[in-house]
Amino acid sequence: MAVRRTVTVVFCDIVDSTPIAERLDPEVHRRVMDRYFEALRTPLEHHGGTVEKFIGDAVMAVFGIPVAHDDDALRALRATTDMRVALAEMNEDLERDFGVTIAIRTGVNTGEVVAGDHTTGSAFATGDTAGTAQRLEAAARSGEILVGDATYRLVSNAVLVEPVEALTLKGKERPVDAWRLLGVVEGAPPFVRRMDAPMVGRQRELERLRDEFDRAVAEQSLRMVTIVGPAGIGKSRLANELVRTVGDEANALVGRCLAYGEGITYWPLRGLVLSAVGDLTPERIEQALDGVEDAARIAGPVAGAVGTGPAAGGSEETFWAVRRLLEQLARRQPLIVGIDELQWAEPSFLDLIEYLGGWSRGAPMLVLCLSRPELLEKRPSWDVTLSLEPLSEDEAEELVEVMGGDGALDKEERARITAAAEGNPLFLEQLLALKAEVGAREVIPPSIHALLVSRLDALQPEERRVLERASVIGREFSRSAIGTLAGADVSATLLSLARKDLVEPDLALFSWDDGFRFRHILIRDAAYLGLAKETRADLHEGYAAWLQESAAERVGQFDEILGYHLEQAFRLRQELGATDPELRERAGKLLAGAGQRAAGRGDLLAAIGLLTRAIALLPDSSPERRESLPMLGTALTRAGDFGRAEHVFDEALAAAHAAGDKRLELRTLIERNFFRTFTSPEGSLDEIVAVAVSAIPLLEELGDDLGLSRAWWLKSEVHVNACRWAARASDLEEALKYARRAGNRIEQANLISLLVHALYYGPTPVKEAIARCEAFLDESGGNRLLEASLTSSLAGLRAMEGRIDEARRLQEEARPIYDELGQRLRVAGRSLVAADIELLDGNPEEAATILRWGHDALQEMGATSVLATVGAFLADAELAAGAASAAVRHARESAELAADEDIATQVMWRVAQGQAEDDQALLREAVLLTEQTDYPDLQARALAAFGEFDAATRIYEAKGNLTAARRLAAAAGSS
Repeated sequence: MAVRRTVTVVFCDIVDSTPIAERLDPEVHRRVMDRYFEALRTPLEHHGGTVEKFIGDAVMAVFGIPVAHDDDALRALRATTDMRVALAEMNEDLERDFGVTIAIRTGVNTGEVVAGDHTTGSAFATGDTAGTAQRLEAAARSGEILVGDATYRLVSNAVLVEPVEALTLKGKERPVDAWRLLGVVEGAPPFVRRMDAPMVGRQRELERLRDEFDRAVAEQSLRMVTIVGPAGIGKSRLANELVRTVGDEANALVGRCLAYGEGITYWPLRGLVLSAVGDLTPERIEQALDGVEDAARIAGPVAGAVGTGPAAGGSEETFWAVRRLLEQLARRQPLIVGIDELQWAEPSFLDLIEYLGGWSRGAPMLVLCLSRPELLEKRPSWDVTLSLEPLSEDEAEELVEVMGGDGALDKEERARITAAAEGNPLFLEQLLALKAEVGAREVIPPSIHALLVSRLDALQPEERRVLERASVIGREFSRSAIGTLAGADVSATLLSLARKDLVEPDLALFSWDDGFRFRHILIRDAAYLGLAKETRADLHEGYAAWLQESAAERVGQFDEILGYHLEQAFRLRQELGATDPELRERAGKLLAGAGQRAAGRGDLLAAIGLLTRAIALLPDSSPERRESLPMLGTALTRAGDFGRAEHVFDEALAAAHAAGDKRLELRTLIERNFFRTFTSPEGSLDEIVAVAVSAIPLLEELGDDLGLSRAWWLKSEVHVNACRWAARASDLEEALKYARRAGNRIEQANLISLLVHALYYGPTPVKEAIARCEAFLDESGGNRLLEASLTSSLAGLRAMEGRIDEARRLQEEARPIYDELGQRLRVAGRSLVAADIELLDGNPEEAATILRWGHDALQEMGATSVLATVGAFLADAELAAGAASAAVRHARESAELAADEDIATQVMWRVAQGQAEDDQALLREAVLLTEQTDYPDLQARALAAFGEFDAATRIYEAKGNLTAARRLAAAAGSS
């Protein structure tokens, strides 16, 4: 069925395509056109457009079909600018390969169309809107994007354009207004409220916030509040009013997310720590926690996250440390923790906020998140407390009266301002500020973007010069940096800009400097887009030089920001047709180093973003690029992006092979086969492990200790499902030896956790396994996740010795660590050890309760393979507790879920169901399956179920599981 839709149509065509076709062989021409169509299709579809058709050399795409968005017009213009970039990159290849380049012209128009039903494949849009887009394209010059007036009206706040003379288009009775697109403002820019005027309206919302704060104090708990609304609607003003009304009852900490902060995952945390401590060094953080028992343990990961200390072992430790820091501060005085611009937060930082909300206890905190609605596109499940609506007409008029100052507005002026603002408080503020600066000579701009450009044009030359240099740095900047870029003392000029409400004081990067920030990001963007690209590039590079010199003693701390600015400098010069291979490589190396550090601390999404950008910049011959490729593949694998990971690993292998880098080629092969353990069909594990076996002697020749560690780890994977624990332990011991040689502590911690697991379940005698666990604990170096793993295994081993009370105590120590670090999957998996302790103490009901929790948690998570194993052991515990029907139900469930190679699960469901139904055949199968393993408890359970009590007892005695041996002997005697 056809539908009517308001859509935005993009139409583009090649300039002078006929001479290109005449010059090229038809087959070559086809390849060139294929590249061209793909280069344009990618940005169009990336921004949500539907490519309707290719017409000769032209491309037509529609935004608003099949799914409409409230920003379809803006999406369309973003796509067209990306198309120009993609075309520039493609032209480099075409020039090199075929000696040709392609230029396009583009028209964009918005209006009503008739479209077919997309579910039947007939979503073609027809009507005047598409025809006008084509006419605009025909009127455009080479490389130009002409935008129809209807489109411009929808996006005027987010684009930079210049008008063209009204166009006389074929088929149009009247001239058509159009605009030449110069640029798109990145993102939906935020607006900052003026805080000196009394707040108008919002009393109900303010009371709600105050109630949340009072509840946090009364309950000594964390309350989470999220305020969502469009830019300029008054989120920050409302939050500041809460802080004002609370006064000395609370300490307010503020962190802000950065718009371009790719890879700067914990940047908002810097603001929180600076607000609380006044410095970012681990020593000062620890001093601020004076009297707290684990102050050093807290300070280390926090400093690592903000870039002033070594990276933590993973996000779990960082999350725990941040929570503990805030809790300790809140116990001294209640906290209001404000996070501004949350829509720009990296996913890992959003995870941190959710973790705080779920795990913080016993400390009064109000976490106040301010965000535009885009946050809910990232996290649809995010709980929104308040959604701010525009002010009513009466409230808007009151605000105009309050902010109008001494220069009284007449009725006509007030009506014009309130109409233009449409209830947005910041728009009102900016319109009034403009009138105060330029008086009645200035008309009200048709959009907030035009307003800001007009305000910049009204500045004194030196004010504009300073503001433009600040815009290159970003939303936040410092006096010293601007002084260096401007070549003069800018203190007086900054004060003048602050008085004009364009900038305001803020925290600085360095304690010896003065910090400022733009009052809102649109001011920054308008100033930035007003600069010539060559000037922008020079200033980006100049700021990078200043930052590098200023942070000379903090090696690596600002690599992400340095890399960004050098990257921008290179890209801008590239757009101007200049190439600077040295600059490109410097930017790539900085981003590669930052990406590798992000991967080391477990921040996968940051690592993926940084490494992807680095790889795009670095030349094929660069060693840093070759090293980054397999690291990116591993990060993509761990993030679950298997399709892209496979492509990256293929490229990594080809690059290593082409460079003759055997070490890197072998290491990449190993990482790719770790990837295959997740994606390959069952039965291929032996083939995967064979890669490790063949790589080991070659890596030994090369002396690659870290590569050898990964190879031995990969080799051990074949033994897990087969329950060959001694062989698993032996391989992991080798892996650990090489990890220690390489000095890689994160790798060591991962391997030790796996090793003690093998010692617990395998034939290693209990006393020897205990000694190893205790030795590992002594050298754990404060890695809490490793401590939890070791303590949990030690608990089970102590229970085997008969020290049940100590075992429970150790288990109770381990469980909270997992909980604090948000390790729900590990807690569920480790329910097997906790249940073992209860079974050894003769409490099958409690064991079943523990395993039932683990089973349900795993089912909720969708962890199918572990669910099958826990379910099988749950069935055995339920049978021991007298719940035969439940035991059979869980046994059958496990039988359906378990892989054929999963011996432990295959044995235990047979043990439970065989005993419940007196099926000797099943029990005999269970015994036979255990014969190929060295898993003492599994063997003994199967033999005991089959009636072979003496053999089972001997197995327990050989392991040193004296508790189980005694219980089994007693059971055999009573029978």
